[in-house]
Amino acid sequence: MSDTITKGPEAQPEDNTPKAAPEKKQKPERVASLWSDALYDLRRNPIFVIGAVLVTFLVVLSIVPQWFTDGSPFDGGACDLANSLKRPDAEHWFGYDVQGCDIYTRTVWGARNSIIVGILTTVMVTVVGSLLGLLAGWKGGIIDSILSRFTEIFFSIPLLLGGMLIMSMWGEGNAVSVSVVMAVLGWPQIFRIMRASVLANKNNDYVMAARALGAGSGRITFRHILPNAIAPVIVVAAISLGVYIGAEAALSYLGIGVQPPQISWGLMISDASVRFLNAPHVLLFPSAALSVTVLAFIMLGDAVRDALDPKLR
Repeated sequence: MSDTITKGPEAQPEDNTPKAAPEKKQKPERVASLWSDALYDLRRNPIFVIGAVLVTFLVVLSIVPQWFTDGSPFDGGACDLANSLKRPDAEHWFGYDVQGCDIYTRTVWGARNSIIVGILTTVMVTVVGSLLGLLAGWKGGIIDSILSRFTEIFFSIPLLLGGMLIMSMWGEGNAVSVSVVMAVLGWPQIFRIMRASVLANKNNDYVMAARALGAGSGRITFRHILPNAIAPVIVVAAISLGVYIGAEAALSYLGIGVQPPQISWGLMISDASVRFLNAPHVLLFPSAALSVTVLAFIMLGDAVRDALDPKLR
């Protein structure tokens, strides 16, 4: 008698071949450059994020102040002497000024002239100072000497003192005239920075290579020199924007900047300063708005400086 052996399913031969690990998707490498590294750092800098949010809000506030108020301070019924110097309450958060005008509405609309002066002055100063500094640094020789001596004349005039003198002769003050006056006195700082940056970059290897390949003077200047020399100018311009807003407030406070019936924080502070003891809220809110605005732009400028300065990395 033979035993019947029941065979099960054939055992599969064990595969001892090492399996290849699943391929990981490689992230695209970040292109290394001054600007890409600076942008990468800025996105991770909380000071820059906070400053950028505040600046964006203030710019929107200055463009469309009516989005944040029920009406305009220029309306006929916007002020009522019966409400003169009333303190803040649940309906009117900032209270009223001596003319019975709502301080919140005037503070919001006052942002327009202050922000316009800061941005317009910075743009004019940056454009004029950068172009003249680029010309002086690249050409050198007699052109550099003439522009440098001409710059020293303006550089010796203090911003506020010169602004007071020119605005007192100008007469009517508004955001554009104040911006022009401060730009006339402020461009030498940008000129010096751009000139020094061009002198430091114009003998680098990439400039020599471009010249050896037959590139013209204009192409070298604007395609190679300018992009590599503009970084310190951007840093100073970003920080100076807040300074110009403060300077406009100082000129308006002295009565030679933006003139009524226009509104600016400097004018509001000037009107409120004599009533601080019996109505401190009239001075508090426009002063706080001015301080926050200047601080926001300085925070933005400091963050940009930290990102663009290799020594601070």
